[in-house]
Amino acid sequence: MTLFAPVEHGFMVRHGQEVLQVEAWGPDSARVRSALGPAVSETPGSALVHSATPGAQVEVSAHRARLRNGELVVEVADNADGSFLEPPPLVRFSRPDGRELFSEQAPHFTSPPQRRYRPAPGGLYRCEVTFNAFAGERLYGLGQHQHGLFDQKGVALDLVQRNTEVCIPFVLSNRGYGFLWNMPGTGRVELAHNRTRWVADGARQVDYWVTAAPTPAGVVSRYAGATGLAPMLPEWASGFWQCKLRYRDQEELLSVAREHKRRGLPLSVIVIDYFHWSRQGEWRFDPAEWPDPQAMVDELRSLGVELMVSVWPTVNPDSANYGEMARRGLLMGNLRGLPLQLPFWDKGAQGQVFVTFYDATNPEARQFVWDKVTEGYRRYGIRAFWLDACEPEMRPEDPASNLFHLGLGPEVQCVYPREHARGFAEGLWAQGEQAVLLCRSAWAGSQRYGAAVWSGDIDSTFEALAAQVPAGLNIGISGIPWWTTDIGGFKGGDGDSPYFRELIVRWFQFGVFCPLFRLHGARGPWPLVGAGQSGGPNEVWSFGDEAYEVIKEQLALRERLRPYVMEQMATAASTGLPPMRAMFLEFPEDPEAWALGDQFMFGPDILVAPVTTYGARQRDVYLPEGASWLDAWTGEPVGKAGWVTASAPLERVPVYLRQGGGLKHLLATSQ
Repeated sequence: MTLFAPVEHGFMVRHGQEVLQVEAWGPDSARVRSALGPAVSETPGSALVHSATPGAQVEVSAHRARLRNGELVVEVADNADGSFLEPPPLVRFSRPDGRELFSEQAPHFTSPPQRRYRPAPGGLYRCEVTFNAFAGERLYGLGQHQHGLFDQKGVALDLVQRNTEVCIPFVLSNRGYGFLWNMPGTGRVELAHNRTRWVADGARQVDYWVTAAPTPAGVVSRYAGATGLAPMLPEWASGFWQCKLRYRDQEELLSVAREHKRRGLPLSVIVIDYFHWSRQGEWRFDPAEWPDPQAMVDELRSLGVELMVSVWPTVNPDSANYGEMARRGLLMGNLRGLPLQLPFWDKGAQGQVFVTFYDATNPEARQFVWDKVTEGYRRYGIRAFWLDACEPEMRPEDPASNLFHLGLGPEVQCVYPREHARGFAEGLWAQGEQAVLLCRSAWAGSQRYGAAVWSGDIDSTFEALAAQVPAGLNIGISGIPWWTTDIGGFKGGDGDSPYFRELIVRWFQFGVFCPLFRLHGARGPWPLVGAGQSGGPNEVWSFGDEAYEVIKEQLALRERLRPYVMEQMATAASTGLPPMRAMFLEFPEDPEAWALGDQFMFGPDILVAPVTTYGARQRDVYLPEGASWLDAWTGEPVGKAGWVTASAPLERVPVYLRQGGGLKHLLATSQ
C-alpha cells in the first residue's frame, strides 16, 4: 500500500521500506529525494544553496499527490492495479497545461523498479534512477568533456573527475527543463535513446533537482540561482593572461613582462607554474629561484600586471607540513593501504615520489592550507591562484579506497574541486579580496567560489581546438561562466612547425572571444620531466613574424572588447548566463540553433565562427533569422540570414554583429 502525506512546501510518499519526498526548491523548481528508511536527509556536499521554497500549490489525496511551483508540476500517483504486483509509484514532471517534460520509467513491468538501491560498502547504497526518453530530444551540459559532441543525447559517461574531463551532472533539455543529479559521488549517466539512467556508486539516498522555464536561458538562470551565482569578475582579469610551462625563476618571468611592455603589448596577468615551491605541501617559493617575491610583485603591479601562482593540493611526505597534517587528520585517507595517491616529481628527489592530497572536504584542513598560503604567497600581495590537479588526480583511480572528512569516495569524491576552491575563496574574502581561481576541475556550484575552469592538458592539434568549442558551450550551460583553454593546446606544439604556427593563430582567434583570454602550453623541444623542466618559448612573439602580426591584432581586439566582456560578466553574476553562449540561448525558436556546436554567441551581440581545420580559408556559418547581421570586419550589413559561406583568411575568422547592438565601430578594422 502506498501512503501519501503533505510536508512543509511539498509532499511525502511511503511505499514499503522506501520514502519519497518532493519539495518546491527555488522558482519553477523541485527537489526529489528518496531513501530506504523512515526519512530523507541532507546529502553531503549538496550543490543547492537555498532551502525549500514556500508558496507552492500542494494537493494530496489517498492515491495521488501533486505539487505546482510556477512553471513546474510534479505528480506521483498510486500504481496499484489490483494485481499482486504493486510497483513503487513514478514521479512525473509536466507543465501546468499538462504537457509532459519527462518522468521516471520502470525498466520492466516486473522488476527492477525505477528507483533501485543495492548494498555498497560503508553502509551505502548503489542507487539508480531511470527516466523515459523521447525521439528528437536534445540534451546539453554535463560539465566539460573532450568527446567533441555538442548534443549529449546518446552519450554514456562516467561521473568522475579527470584531467580534461569535468563532471558537473546537470543537463538542459530542448523540451524545456533542467535536471541536476545532486549527488557528488562517482557514478555513471546513460542518455540513451530508449531511456535515461543515472547511477551513484555509493549514496545514502537518491537526490535530484528539476527546473522548468519558458526559455533555455531561463533554465540556465534557474540552475545558476539554485547552485550559486558567480561573483563579479575583477576588471583586471578580463585582459590577456601570459603563461607557459614553466618560468624557472624570478628574472625569467620579469623579463617576459618587461618585454611585453617594451613592445607596447597589453598584459593583464602573468602566471608562475608548478615547481616554484620548495616541496609539494609547503606552499611557498623556493628562495634559490625566487629570491625577492615582494620586489617581483611590486614591479609587476607598476606595469599593470597581476601575478597568479600555481598551488597544488598535494603533500610530499618529505615536506615540512606532512607530519602535522597527518597527525591532525588533514590528509585524505586510504582504506586499503598507505595514504599516498599520486607518484610525481618534486624538488630534492632523483625520481618520482609518492605524494598525498590534503582533504579539501575538511574545514580544518582548508583553513590550514589557507594559513600556509597566506604565509607563503598572500604576504606579498598575491591574490590570484591557479588550483591545478584539483580533481584530485590519483593513481590508481580507486574511489572506493578513498576516505574523506565528508564521507567515502564513492559518495563524495566529485565535490573535491569545489571544496578546494571554497577554501581559497573564503580565505580571500575574509582578507577583503575578490576570488579569481583558475581550476582544472569543478563540480556543481564551483562558480560561486570564483572558479574559472580551463580545459586541462589537451593536445596541440586542430582536432583538439575543434573539441573546445562544444566543451566551452556545455560547461557554460553547466553553471561555469568563467572558462578558458590553453591557447595552442597544452602538449605537442612545435613553435617552428608551420602546422603549429597556423594552429596558434586560429586558437588566438578563438581565445579572444572566450570568457578568459589565456596563453599556456608545454612547447617543444620537450625537456626531461621533473622539477627542472621548462618547455620551449611560449610568448606571443615566439611563433614567427607572420603569426606575431596576427596575434598582436588579437591582443588589441581583446583590449577593445574588455568593456563588453565586463558587461557580460555582470550579466553572468546577476543571471547565470555565460558570456560564451550556445546559439539556442539567444535564438531558442530557431531549430537550427540547437544543432550548432561549432559556432557561438559571445554575449548577445557577437556571433563567432572559429576556424578549426588546418589550411581552411573559408567556412560555413549559420546566421539566425531572428536578427539582422553586420560583418564585424567591414561593418557592412549581410544581405541574408541562414547559411552563408564566409571568407576566413589567416588573419581573421568569421565574426558577425547583431545589428542594433552598438558594436559596429568596436570590431571594424581598416582591412
